[in-house]
Amino acid sequence: MATLIFENQDVENQDVSSPSPAEPDSPPASSPGAGNGSPRRSRATAESLASQQREISVSEFFAKNRHLLGFDNPRKALLTTVKEAVDNALDACEEAGLLPEIWVRIEAPAENRFRVSVQDNGPGIVKKQIPLIFGKLLYGSKFHRLRQSRGQQGIGISAAGMYGLLTTGRPVSIVSRTGPKKPVHFYQIQIDTKHNRPEIVNGKGEGVDIPPDDGAAAILREHQLHWEEVDHGTLVAIELEAKYQRGRGSVDEYLEQTAIANPHVTLHYTDPEGKPHEYPRVAEVFPAEPKEIKPHPYGVELGTLITMLKESKSGTLGRFLTESFSRVSPAVAKRIVEAASLSIRTNPKRLGRAQAEALFHALQNEKVPSPAVDCLSPIGEELILRGMRQTVAGEFYTAVTRPPAVYRGNPFQVEVGLSYGGGPATYRVSKELLEELLAETDARTLRQFLTTTFDGVGPEGADKLLREARLRARMSPGRLKTREREQLFEALRRVNLSEGQTMNVLRYANRVPLLFQAGACAITQTVMSTNWRAYGLAQSRNALPSGPVTLMVHIASVWVPFTSESKEAVAGYPEIQKELRLAFQAVGRRLGMYLRRRERVKTQGERRNIFLRYLREVANAVAVIRGVDRDEIHGHLMQVAKRVTAAADMKLDEHGNPIIEEGEEDFAGPVLIVSQEQDAVPVAAEKRPVEIQSRLFTDE
Repeated sequence: MATLIFENQDVENQDVSSPSPAEPDSPPASSPGAGNGSPRRSRATAESLASQQREISVSEFFAKNRHLLGFDNPRKALLTTVKEAVDNALDACEEAGLLPEIWVRIEAPAENRFRVSVQDNGPGIVKKQIPLIFGKLLYGSKFHRLRQSRGQQGIGISAAGMYGLLTTGRPVSIVSRTGPKKPVHFYQIQIDTKHNRPEIVNGKGEGVDIPPDDGAAAILREHQLHWEEVDHGTLVAIELEAKYQRGRGSVDEYLEQTAIANPHVTLHYTDPEGKPHEYPRVAEVFPAEPKEIKPHPYGVELGTLITMLKESKSGTLGRFLTESFSRVSPAVAKRIVEAASLSIRTNPKRLGRAQAEALFHALQNEKVPSPAVDCLSPIGEELILRGMRQTVAGEFYTAVTRPPAVYRGNPFQVEVGLSYGGGPATYRVSKELLEELLAETDARTLRQFLTTTFDGVGPEGADKLLREARLRARMSPGRLKTREREQLFEALRRVNLSEGQTMNVLRYANRVPLLFQAGACAITQTVMSTNWRAYGLAQSRNALPSGPVTLMVHIASVWVPFTSESKEAVAGYPEIQKELRLAFQAVGRRLGMYLRRRERVKTQGERRNIFLRYLREVANAVAVIRGVDRDEIHGHLMQVAKRVTAAADMKLDEHGNPIIEEGEEDFAGPVLIVSQEQDAVPVAAEKRPVEIQSRLFTDE
């Protein structure tokens, strides 16, 4: 290697304008074939390199790296666009104190092209802010606030508009109204990616204002916009290249899961085929409004502290600490300053780096109370049960909300809901829907189609269905014949998948469903590492448990630690995983108690049936042998049988509580039990009420 280096250096030092004296017939070094066979590279100067440097716009960066924002394939692009628009609509309504009502419409004007329209009944947007919100990346009001909200970065909806512009060349259409007597603002906007700024393309660059009495709906319909006549609200419409597909990771699944975590929301959804879907609100209770808090000392790093000191407007170090940080009182500030060997009257802007580092270590070593939790707005156990009961099939429901905790100075709260029973989603599939799913799927094999399309259907369940349908696992779903499709439909209706069914995990962050990158998420990893066998479920090592179980997991935080800008998976901080595990154990204990109680009822019922089968014969034999009344003997034997198998007669009191015998345990938490004799399909699926055997009850 050293010889090669010296030889190259010698060549570079030679005069390449003439052949080498040692090799008079060799070609010039600058020509192809010289040296190692490659042409000599021209040298660049510092001045020429400097002329190539230029600033990169954030819009230009994300336009080339759209996969970072969730636009890495057409199917996911459609979901991300709907998700960003719906999240913004929910945040706007809740901040204005309005019960949200949202209209989602997806139309297909051409092949592989869709127009997404989302409207809300929120407060609307003032005219001068509309171009900046929808036509400029990293522009918003939530990034610097420490309070729970769905959006955080100010990227999502403007990035969706940029993706639509790149794939179709069509601008984003925005309609907004701030009051019943105010004009309707109509904008068509596109992003200048090189400068990250909006360009208004209608109304001679100023947009259009429609007077309140001019019939905005009819005027906007000429632009393919479906405006619902509301006193105030916002509509955003984006046309993009995408792919619509049902099943997991679809728009349908996202909206259904959104209705679970937001029971106070009314959703009107029209799919690309024009079919309406309604998700009415099941609770009129409005979520508690989260309050903004200051940063906690434990979540501040040294560089951030130095920047805060330079930008501080406080006159003294003591005031800087109390005004800049959460939970730092004057007494705590005094102890921190003394530990750093500083004066409490020092001007924070005059601190040097060594003094700032001493102050930082004093902040980390001082015992500061945990941050306030009024910045969070959890769903609540009762509303989780209501939301799951509306959309998730089951016979047993329970929920738990953990006390607030802290990671890196950021408060967060974990909530978990669990549903057991009811069978997988295959039971609710009609023949027409199955035909559509088979035609739309991109799965290569029939086995892959079953496991990726239906929630809770694992590999074992798919094999069971295929054996019943007499179909091969590697058959192509799109090439099935009519007879084979009928066989598959009958198998979906007949086969009981309770044993081969895999737990279905619904992940949420700040009430927003997370549908992708489940394997990289701390929620899924903690579910798999929890021992569910102790609660009556079958589970292999480092795998999801088996059984007809749906687990809803919600993390509420002022700053959710996502693993990427697409906000699809939660990072595995030890504090978060600990709270998740404790919540799983709480709902798991209640599930185990229910399963053991149900098994005891079943066992004792079978014993009683055996007793009843032979009691009459025993009574007749005793009556003949002893000469006593057979009816009296039969009555005594019946009393003994009922007493021995008393668990088969478990009853509930007027509040839905089981009447507990001495020595037995209660569930110690909110539980909802649905009668097993009745169909446990959700109300939203069948559009009819189902009688509930037990109401909510809490251990007083």
